[in-house]
Amino acid sequence: MSRACARPPLAAMADPRLDLAVADRVATLRLNRPDKRNALDQAMWEAMPGLVAEALARDDVRVLVLASAAPGVFCAGADIAEFAAHSADPAWRIRNQAAIRATQKALASADKPVLAVIDGDCIGGGCGLALACDFRIASPASRFGITPARLGLVYPLHDTKLLVDLVGPAWARRLLLTGTLVEAGSAARIGLVDLLAGDPAAAAADLVGQLLAVSGDSQRWVKAVIRRILDGACDDDEASTALFDRAFTGPDFAEGVAAFLERRAPRFR
Repeated sequence: MSRACARPPLAAMADPRLDLAVADRVATLRLNRPDKRNALDQAMWEAMPGLVAEALARDDVRVLVLASAAPGVFCAGADIAEFAAHSADPAWRIRNQAAIRATQKALASADKPVLAVIDGDCIGGGCGLALACDFRIASPASRFGITPARLGLVYPLHDTKLLVDLVGPAWARRLLLTGTLVEAGSAARIGLVDLLAGDPAAAAADLVGQLLAVSGDSQRWVKAVIRRILDGACDDDEASTALFDRAFTGPDFAEGVAAFLERRAPRFR
């Protein structure tokens, strides 16, 4: 995916270790701290929600991709050295947890498709970032793990729910209670990885093409419905019925029907 920007993102200046680029309707947010295996410190956690929000707010963006700027590693998680240095400070702990939660929420609640492209270790907070995405495309060299048990810590409820939603409670228990790392093949078998590919960037580009070929309005509404189901809804109500009805009056429906009748590919906004 191209690194060229259609227009410079202002928030990208917040931290040089986070690179946001936009091209061809795709925003790519790259983690760029290779000397620390892309471990996220407080400044990076605090910058990420704004970058995600900026990317998703752009009219020229249909898909957000989260990746590493360097090959061989996705994200080693939180910066444990920084955490050890400040963890005795309650105010810092509150700020740290708020920033991590805001990042997870920004990704998990995105109204546009979000992909994680993973090549190498995806551990701890890095795995939490991947959990919050809609799709995880990984290379066979990738490893996954969520390791608070190795540090005597507790994984947040929101992040734990994202894990349970993906792999079920049995595998969530195994991953969290043992802190074990799983290879990419095993991660794919349990649902932690959606697509295993020798070239995950190329596989992601192919998936992006499929996402761009269909209605962005449909994607936003489907994401909202799936999130409601995962949060406990089990039947239609006034809001979901209105959403279903509203689609019939939208421009994407008109274009989709016209394209079908004319036997051509649709040209959505």
